[in-house]
Amino acid sequence: MIGQPVHKTLLPSLPLSRFEIDRDHLFRDTPDLFGTLWADGETRVLPIWKQQALLAPGTGVGEGSGKPSLALLPAAAVPDVALPVYLGRSLATDRAEPVGTRIVAATLSDEAAAALEPDESRWVNLRLVAADLDDLDAGAFTEALGILNWHHSHTHCPRCGAETVPEKGGWVRRCPVQDIEIFPRTDPAVIVGIVDADDRILLGSNALWEQNRYSLLAGFVEPGESLEAATIREVFEESGVSILEPQYLGSQPWPFPASLMCGFLAHVDPDTAADPLLPDGEEILDVRWFSRADLEDPDATVLLPGSSSIARAIIEHWYGGPLPRPTW
Repeated sequence: MIGQPVHKTLLPSLPLSRFEIDRDHLFRDTPDLFGTLWADGETRVLPIWKQQALLAPGTGVGEGSGKPSLALLPAAAVPDVALPVYLGRSLATDRAEPVGTRIVAATLSDEAAAALEPDESRWVNLRLVAADLDDLDAGAFTEALGILNWHHSHTHCPRCGAETVPEKGGWVRRCPVQDIEIFPRTDPAVIVGIVDADDRILLGSNALWEQNRYSLLAGFVEPGESLEAATIREVFEESGVSILEPQYLGSQPWPFPASLMCGFLAHVDPDTAADPLLPDGEEILDVRWFSRADLEDPDATVLLPGSSSIARAIIEHWYGGPLPRPTW
């Protein structure tokens, strides 16, 4: 029997952490797995082209378009698949597809994508639609991008350079020379809401952004480092701020290309509260304290993280509700 796992977090909404898929790992060992799936008329395919998914007919993006939904197509409707990956079985009870429907993500070539849907506006980016998708679509799209991005960057063996081949429904690549299995990897990263004694939040502007874009400080976990230690280190390196006792809030996959964002809230060490802010000048060009009034100011031009990001959720957790400021 397929059941719905329980997912709890201190954050009220993490769009990319939602899922209604049983990943069904035992079925990945089925001999001639994709032959079996293609022969099953109930199998549904999520087509992916240039990291975009296809919108279902009658749905769209933007004001007045209604709630977007992704196209889950019969296998026969997607004949030219460059790389298939078995995502698992649907757990959704409110969809046209019955519970237990098996879903395959399929990378398409330019030619195959154009043949399936030549209107490029019907192909959508996950960041654009994530918050508006239902749990099944959000989870399937996130899972698909994460594993397909791994395939695209691990086509050859790290030991000998031989071309690797996908196995087990696309969840393993094997080197035929070394006879070793290569498994997908996810890069853990921390992202931190930092609050001072005046209950202001610290936001930084990345060197790659426009000058009015601000978000939380974040960084990758280094080898041999805990999440908490990475949080303290990254904050100090990027801003010169010392923090105490980071509190874990929740996590969200970020498949751009392969991160797991682990969210924290932390307070400034009172012994160093008077120390100046020191952006590193390379990755972070500016750091500023923002009060709630600053974010509510209608004349402010600051752009905050989009609704699909865990950064947005953490800032709203501190703010106490939906943010009034524009997003990017």
